[in-house]
Amino acid sequence: MARPARPVRLAPPAWLTAGFKPAPTPVPWAAVGRAAVALSAPLAVGLAAGQPAYGALVSMGALSGVIGDTADAYRMRILNIAVPQLFGAVGVTLGTLVFGHGWAAVAVLTLVALVSGMISSIGAVASVSGLLLLLNAVVGAGLPMPDPWWKAPLLLGVGGLFVLVLTLLGWPLRRAAPERSAVAATYRSVAELYEATGTLGYDEKRQAVTASLNQSYDLVLARRARQHGRAPSLVRLLAQLNAVIPLVEAAPAAHLRARLHGTLSATIPAAVRDLADAVEEGRTGAPVLELPTPERPAEKAVDHALRYAAAVVDKAEPDAYNVDDRLGRPAALRVRVRRAARAALFSEASWRYGLRLALCIGLAQALVSLIPVPRSYWVALTVTFVMKPDFGSVFSRAVLRAFGTAAGLLLAALVLAEVPRGWWDVPVMCVLAALIPAFSAKGYAFQTAAITPVILLLSDTLNQQGFDLVMPRLYDSLIGCGIALIAGYLLWPESWHSRIGDRLADAVADTATYVSGAFGGTEDQGGRLRARRKLYRDLSTVRSEFQRALTEPPPTGTRATAWWPLVVAVERIVDATTAARIRVDHGAAGPDPAEVTAVARELRELAQGIRASDTLVEVRSALPGDENGVLAPLRREVSAARAIAGPDLR
Repeated sequence: MARPARPVRLAPPAWLTAGFKPAPTPVPWAAVGRAAVALSAPLAVGLAAGQPAYGALVSMGALSGVIGDTADAYRMRILNIAVPQLFGAVGVTLGTLVFGHGWAAVAVLTLVALVSGMISSIGAVASVSGLLLLLNAVVGAGLPMPDPWWKAPLLLGVGGLFVLVLTLLGWPLRRAAPERSAVAATYRSVAELYEATGTLGYDEKRQAVTASLNQSYDLVLARRARQHGRAPSLVRLLAQLNAVIPLVEAAPAAHLRARLHGTLSATIPAAVRDLADAVEEGRTGAPVLELPTPERPAEKAVDHALRYAAAVVDKAEPDAYNVDDRLGRPAALRVRVRRAARAALFSEASWRYGLRLALCIGLAQALVSLIPVPRSYWVALTVTFVMKPDFGSVFSRAVLRAFGTAAGLLLAALVLAEVPRGWWDVPVMCVLAALIPAFSAKGYAFQTAAITPVILLLSDTLNQQGFDLVMPRLYDSLIGCGIALIAGYLLWPESWHSRIGDRLADAVADTATYVSGAFGGTEDQGGRLRARRKLYRDLSTVRSEFQRALTEPPPTGTRATAWWPLVVAVERIVDATTAARIRVDHGAAGPDPAEVTAVARELRELAQGIRASDTLVEVRSALPGDENGVLAPLRREVSAARAIAGPDLR
């Protein structure tokens, strides 16, 4: 008797729905409060002064500041808010000057889009600056601004300055708090890593440690680069951050030991958490550590690293320790500016993205110039947000933008239909503005849904169209998403031939170099440490690129899904190499040089195969060696990676 056929479940593919799952992040209550005040207070002042349009423009400037306030350290927040505001002022000035000039506006906005796209590839601050340059140019060219021409950029700048002032209110009391909290958070992530040793959750916790280390070094070194002389508090903080590295390096060996001989003592993660509390509180004094007696090399490595970290954290004077800035201290400002300008002008990727963005903006502006579209600036605004290079996949953003805009318009329709204009705008804006930082942390679609009603309410204050704004904005958003999908995605071959394989191949080749250097007979421990930090940072970037590719439609998304296990395999190879090196440093017998050479050769062949093919080719490789030797786990990880992919030599 034949079994009845199972019902077919119609469900959208995972790459399409991934962006609709809210990220499990806490609500940034301080940012929520700042946004509520920054966007509602200017409206209240404008209404009280009888100039609601001026208040709306100040609130628009504040909105840009709220979106750009994404850093933790106060000095970085100044840059993230102030520098983009200058570019935004230039943008709105250019837009205002070509308002109502038809094809001249098309030409100017297309040129601004080219410049915006090129500078967006430089870095985080430049990316936000490029966004505001184009965003405000589009708004200035699409909305009537008050005369004379300088009034609009001035009012927008006042809004950004207001956000900056609100942001810096806590600076006198919390001058170094963000950096200190970041270092303490790194220690806590290491404690969680040790709790996860020997379990399936170890890989996830290791990725969290890598992300936390990257953030901490970025914050601490960026602040120290701007500090004249040697500030004792920063020297101590950097010494405490450096002291956590031996604990991170010992973790892979501890993980291997836990898999073979059972879980570690609970006193180890508890001691690391106590160090985290000491860092955050600035506590000093004689450390009290009650740790089990170490017996195996991995246990000795953990014990040694933990006692060293305790000595550094609890010592008031860190100068006795080697504070190594070479892990990422920025170059001088003039050098970085020169490098950034060279990268923007002579980089193929910079020109390629700039031309894509210029093409899309040019098409959007030409379309609304040929076809009468009321308040047509929303089409180009949609293109600007969707084509933002560091927000994720263009395809995914277009889909999420469409759904997010629809959700935001539903809320805006309720507000515009039921709430009378005037003083009621102030409490409504207070609530809507508070949703922006709360929803932005959850994902792009949620951020779009929060920003849309705010922009519509401010636009209505400027042009007094009321409920009639809602449906045209939906049509404009769909048109903008369509332009971005066709002209910014489908027409470009790189959209269909992602370079994720090249980036992964580079990481595998660097891993081969790391393996050779770890057992090459040199005693440059600092060099090995820096190589490992750089390798893990690069692997973190590769993982982010793959996660972005997973949201692309086939074939890119399909390929990324198939190759994802290889990304994990390479991370495990780096862990196994570090674990072997730590075991050798604490008493285990060193490996045969021929064995090291064979492992490195296999990794280089793997890198060659990744570059040579878009498809996975399984390779069965024999890596002889001592099954009880220190490199046995590493050989197994390399063999597992080669079983996933390699060069087709048949």
